[in-house]
Amino acid sequence: MPESNSAEGSDRSEEQVSGAKVIAQALKTQNVEYMFGVVGIPVTEIALAAQELGMRYIGMRNEQAACYAASAVGYLTGRPLIVIGGSSERNQETMGAFQEFPQVEACRLYSKFSARPTSIEHIPFVIEKAVRSSIYGRPGACYVDIPADLVTLQEKVNSIKYKECCMPPPVSMAEPPAVCMAASVIRNAKQPLLIIGKGAAFSHAEDSIRKLVEQCNLPFLPTPMGKGVVPDNHPNCVGAARSRALQFADVIVLFGARLNWILHFGLPPRYRADVKFVQIDICAEELGNNVRPAVTLLGDINAVSKQLLEQFDKTPWRYPTDSKWWKTLREKMKSNEAVSKELASKKSLPMNYYTVFYHVQEQLPRDCFIVSEGANTMDIGRTVLQNYLPRHRLDAGTFGTMGVGLGFAIAAAIVAKDRSPGQRVICVEGDSAFGFSGMEVETICRYNLPIILLVVNNNGIYQGFDADTWEKMLNFQEAATSVPPMCLLPNSHYEQVMTAFGGRGYFVQTPEELRNSLKQTLEDTSKPCLINIMIEPQSTRKAQDFHWLTRSNM
Repeated sequence: MPESNSAEGSDRSEEQVSGAKVIAQALKTQNVEYMFGVVGIPVTEIALAAQELGMRYIGMRNEQAACYAASAVGYLTGRPLIVIGGSSERNQETMGAFQEFPQVEACRLYSKFSARPTSIEHIPFVIEKAVRSSIYGRPGACYVDIPADLVTLQEKVNSIKYKECCMPPPVSMAEPPAVCMAASVIRNAKQPLLIIGKGAAFSHAEDSIRKLVEQCNLPFLPTPMGKGVVPDNHPNCVGAARSRALQFADVIVLFGARLNWILHFGLPPRYRADVKFVQIDICAEELGNNVRPAVTLLGDINAVSKQLLEQFDKTPWRYPTDSKWWKTLREKMKSNEAVSKELASKKSLPMNYYTVFYHVQEQLPRDCFIVSEGANTMDIGRTVLQNYLPRHRLDAGTFGTMGVGLGFAIAAAIVAKDRSPGQRVICVEGDSAFGFSGMEVETICRYNLPIILLVVNNNGIYQGFDADTWEKMLNFQEAATSVPPMCLLPNSHYEQVMTAFGGRGYFVQTPEELRNSLKQTLEDTSKPCLINIMIEPQSTRKAQDFHWLTRSNM
């Protein structure tokens, strides 16, 4: 018996494990559930090892889309993006190896952490630090570089020490005197406004912010991905009077919203020169960007919102409903909504954006995810399509990146299937934006995801031409010299991309066709669907109070 036990112990001490399996186990230990990618030698083995451990691997058609999907899952689940990239073998470095490139150095510019493990034993330590760095402080992407030889290299099992899962991010709170000062500034406001940003959604601050809105009767605006933290149909939401609210508010409280281009940098003429900002952010470096705040509150958005609530619990205060400010905002909302409804009610064909979005809004499930990208498609859709739940809107965001839509939709659908079965994902695409990642329709069909793609097709980028005008142009010159750069092929049948892979497709030109196709699609959950919606090629937004930040001579 002693000899037998000794032999078994010897066998275990000699047991080998590959670098691929160590990577997968290290990720699993850090509670990483989802992996998106495009595999090839040698990273295929990492994906296979992850699946063996029960992790979900979703194979994409394009690496950009894979990264978009992974980043969206990070936002939805609180486990931000970790990029794992294969690189050339260590013993070939500086020799001109296949795809040799200084990946670690390049990624360091754009990520919170970028490193290359020096050995198999080092892998668990690097991955734990990458995950921890991604979720601590302001969340962000991290990069782990894996040399090709580490993937296949074998090492003794008992030489690998896995680091236990990193602790949840510490919750930081603002300094009490600053919270008192912020409450005082709000109480003394004549024309207050709350702006609810993506940071509030990520910190799950919906309960505390909604209570603050209702308890103090404060008007609020959501940023694009702050929509749904407090429902869009809440009586205190002044999204329909956005420009007026920003321009004339004397005190603005920023809940995880940055004063970047989306909020016009906080500067005149979009804001009063004397406006007082109360800025709440988890990132100290963000405080004071572009405008000097009256008060800064550094900390977790949810925790700081609760601190503010405590101040108003101690000394109750409520902004008067009959104030001149509330009257101004409600009048502007009413007039803007009337203009939008008038545009939506037009019977002329082809349809305009507002007609399309009003008919879509009538049928959307209240708990659906809305993903959107495009120019007018995203901007107009954001004003009409309502979000009632937090973290249920995904769009092009701060960088205005086109091509994110299908990756984001796939991410939302994967999370929905796991955590909220039955929820649908509505992905609203401009026809140009759809072209950036349209091949991911095959991915959607391969995994049979609950996604409805709405392609709002105006035959171009911003604007296009109808088929007759297109034909007339081609009669005079070839397309490369006569067709304006923003034009796409008229009446392209994008729905056939979906049917080619086994999903359902509809080509619609009238409100009735749109209503019927969307109704059928929402009732039939067996397959994904694409509805190709033809609109007037010259359709545009209603008149705006201000130009967009980048002007054009066209």
